[in-house]
Amino acid sequence: MKTLYQILVVIAVTVFSSCAKQKVFTEKDIQIIPKPAELSLSEGVFEFLENTKFVVADDFQKEISKALISKFKKASGWEPQITNTVPNSNYVQFTKDDTLKDEAYQLTVNKDNITITAKDHAGFLYGLETIRQLLPVAIESNDKVSNTEWIIPVVTIKDQPRFQYRGLMLDLSRHFFNADYIKKTIDRLAMLKMNVLHLHLVDDQGWRIEIKKYPKLTEVGAWRVDQENKHWNAREAVDANQKGTYGGFLTQEDLKDIVAYGQTKNVEIIPEIEMPAHVSSAIAAYPELSCFNHRIGVPSGGVWPITDIYCAGKDSTFKFLEDVLDEVMAIFPSKYIHIGGDEATKTNWKTCPYCQKRIKTEGLKNVEELQSYFVKRIEKYINSKGKKLIGWDEILEGGLAPEATVMSWRGTAGGIEASEQGHDVIMTPGTHCYFDHYQGPQNEEPLAIGGYTPLSKVYEFDPVVDSMSPEEAKHVLGGQANLWAEYIPTTTHSEYMIFPRLAAMSETLWSPKELRNWDDFSSRIKSMFKRYDYLGVNYAKSAYLVTADTKVDLANKTIHLTLQNEFPNTDIRYVLGDKNLEETAIKYKDPIELKETTIIKASLFEDNKPIGKIFTDTITFHKAVAHNVNYTIPYSSSYQGAGSFNLVNTLRGTKNFHDGQWQGWLDSDMEVVIDLENETSISSVTVGCMENQGPGIYFPTHLKVLVSEDGVNYSEVGKLERPYADNSQAVLKDFKISFSERKVRYVKVKASHLKEGKNGGGVWLFVDEILVN
Repeated sequence: MKTLYQILVVIAVTVFSSCAKQKVFTEKDIQIIPKPAELSLSEGVFEFLENTKFVVADDFQKEISKALISKFKKASGWEPQITNTVPNSNYVQFTKDDTLKDEAYQLTVNKDNITITAKDHAGFLYGLETIRQLLPVAIESNDKVSNTEWIIPVVTIKDQPRFQYRGLMLDLSRHFFNADYIKKTIDRLAMLKMNVLHLHLVDDQGWRIEIKKYPKLTEVGAWRVDQENKHWNAREAVDANQKGTYGGFLTQEDLKDIVAYGQTKNVEIIPEIEMPAHVSSAIAAYPELSCFNHRIGVPSGGVWPITDIYCAGKDSTFKFLEDVLDEVMAIFPSKYIHIGGDEATKTNWKTCPYCQKRIKTEGLKNVEELQSYFVKRIEKYINSKGKKLIGWDEILEGGLAPEATVMSWRGTAGGIEASEQGHDVIMTPGTHCYFDHYQGPQNEEPLAIGGYTPLSKVYEFDPVVDSMSPEEAKHVLGGQANLWAEYIPTTTHSEYMIFPRLAAMSETLWSPKELRNWDDFSSRIKSMFKRYDYLGVNYAKSAYLVTADTKVDLANKTIHLTLQNEFPNTDIRYVLGDKNLEETAIKYKDPIELKETTIIKASLFEDNKPIGKIFTDTITFHKAVAHNVNYTIPYSSSYQGAGSFNLVNTLRGTKNFHDGQWQGWLDSDMEVVIDLENETSISSVTVGCMENQGPGIYFPTHLKVLVSEDGVNYSEVGKLERPYADNSQAVLKDFKISFSERKVRYVKVKASHLKEGKNGGGVWLFVDEILVN
């Protein structure tokens, strides 16, 4: 009887295991990013077990196999073995096929074996990365997980990249990131089949690469005076005698190690050595590199215009740069050297005797052609070393160097122009590729440089512009995401800005255009989020955030509120008033009409639970809503808000001063008169303002409220004085002036502010609403 019981148990376990192994996969279960070019799903699964073997033919295959095996060791508790001989079953094998394209791979998963076919190391690596994403997300766990079967579907995948150049730029100058973080970034690039890491090693605020022939570049140029407590563009100028203590640099050994590590992940490391501008850190170290030998300090923050640039008239400048490039090219085997070339203000060149002599002796027309001479001369030297030059699209000005590749950042026009001239192009327009922009509502996000580039907008990016001819399109090598680091002081903040947007970028550069679908990607990215959770990546959840689009019906004095987030067909729920969102939420379907002051709370729901940050807003109706406003001092045409009713439409602005809710006055005070139409009892006036000193937006220093019954004779009922104070953040503030209740028809509000910005330049006053109660 006991024996029969044991047999039945064994049969039951076998049947259960068999059922588990026969899980039926659908294409929706396959969550690979970037999406493969071709995929054919069949019945059945392959199960990774303790006795699974990885059959390798060379050291590279062995090393990349070890990376996946190490994940099994952590997550499953057992370690598949590597062998040179093919077992009977349950193995992963690499097969070479020279007929495939560069970086392409074919993945064939059968029930008892897996074959990865490729012509090069990159293809084998990407085949394994695809297997990794076919596995349960728990494969990313650093701790052993139970109750997980390590199965993948029987599938055939034929995959190759759409573009050869798929890059990310890290700015190490504005804030320094060390080698460990760079290697982590390389790992994450490889996971997404990205193949270029562009290191911005030189800029005004820091020189980050050791150059042995010129030690002051790192002794002086790598360090700046610590003003990290101040807004980037509100930091004080420093002089040459102030010692810098904030910064750092990478030694040549550090960089060689990074390059070697990148090669194991098919990530080419391209160095950027800026010239002729963005080089204050070099001039601080060696003033003779500038036109007038003027000593400067390494700037602690923003510099504009950039006038401290290399002298194009001195041969010694080119000798210095050739020496630097020699050491750089000895470290980086990359095909390309990036020389920047952007944002050079040539004021000094116009009066520099050396530069003027150069213009004359070379038969140049102006300083624009002098920059072209500069770039062409550097390109000739780079070409002589077997390398190619990349520059930002400003290198087009004055004539493009013969073999230069253009990185088009000011939109796509520079890339189009370069392709028309037969030059290779890498598209990286700020509109879609600048990851220093906000990716969610500015009020809810960490400080960024500005702009708005959410996940869905990145996914819309395409390097080939519709107007290009087929021949011009052939010159588009690919695209690149850029993370400028003025506002990115830490690695966790850097991760937040890169992920998950880099996943969207990877699909725009790898997958066939016809396969791209936002609804489909929105489903797959959620699986990637779970992988990021296991990996400890500090990714942004901004795409989950509920936002509100508000429309005002001025005639009926009502508000219509539309709720949405970036993902399609999501379950958004809300409550009005101070109710519990989890218990009493209403499913959002249609715009919500509001007629009185109301608190609204909303969230995305999954499994009947709110997820992500809860959206909360108060729509405030006041006695001036939808009444006429007379602007005694007109607002600027650059910031008109919603027009003449902007200050009385209940809609409040965000920290994004481009959101269309702000009216701005440049270098002038504000004075408006609100007509309440009838005598109305009021006792307070509140003025909603923004301060963001970096771009020159300041709070008012004086506010005054006057009232009238006839619109002619006014009496002052209250005022507020607020002295200027340094402020490194973007801040929203309501300034309230209260007074004894009285009946009035007209309300005049005056606001005045600084007459000159902290660092010179114009002064903006921004107001979104005047609330009368």
